[in-house]
Amino acid sequence: MLYAQEIEQRRRDVKVVDINLLRRSWYFDYLKHAHPGLMDRSSEKIHPYVELLKQWERDPGAFARSQELTQRISMAFLDMIQSIVRNEIKVAPVYITNDLLVADQTNGYLTRWIPQSYQLVPQGLVFNLANDQSFHEPPDLRLQIRGLADGTVRFAKDDVINIKVLPAYTRMLTNRGKYLALFNQHERAIHAFKEALALDPNLAAAQQGLAESTGKVAKP
Repeated sequence: MLYAQEIEQRRRDVKVVDINLLRRSWYFDYLKHAHPGLMDRSSEKIHPYVELLKQWERDPGAFARSQELTQRISMAFLDMIQSIVRNEIKVAPVYITNDLLVADQTNGYLTRWIPQSYQLVPQGLVFNLANDQSFHEPPDLRLQIRGLADGTVRFAKDDVINIKVLPAYTRMLTNRGKYLALFNQHERAIHAFKEALALDPNLAAAQQGLAESTGKVAKP
């Protein structure tokens, strides 16, 4: 996205924030230049985190030795993300990618807070964060997957295509099916599950979802 926006000048209307790069102080200089409004709206939470981040960059060992410092920077990071999401959702839709929901030692607080605070509405390869729990119509998007899994190009098992790219498509197609099934849109859910299985026939979550939605449709 950095390349697409800064070099190719594509989709300059989208504000993209990379969660991993938020752990580098130089990235905030870039965000201040690229998205000054975003930085201003959440400056109250951004500045304290950046100060802690710079301390960590100067002496990471101090944080490794101190549970208190580690807790402080983790909570400051969460406060900053919460502020950004809450402020930006007031001016435009906010989206997240599926990988942000995968809990790890660094993003644990964040991966719990997002689904607890917002409804995740799958739209293509991202989730739209909705403030309520009512049904939000997910647009029928056609994902461009030529060459990804049609056999025209072969990839090694450990290729990034098989490890990261293809799963991003299959997970979001499965999530779309689950979302539609949750709101009794089972015929549309079946279509989404079948799309996921066309890319990965062994995807257990899609197989289960397909079976459950097919069973619901079959009932009189």
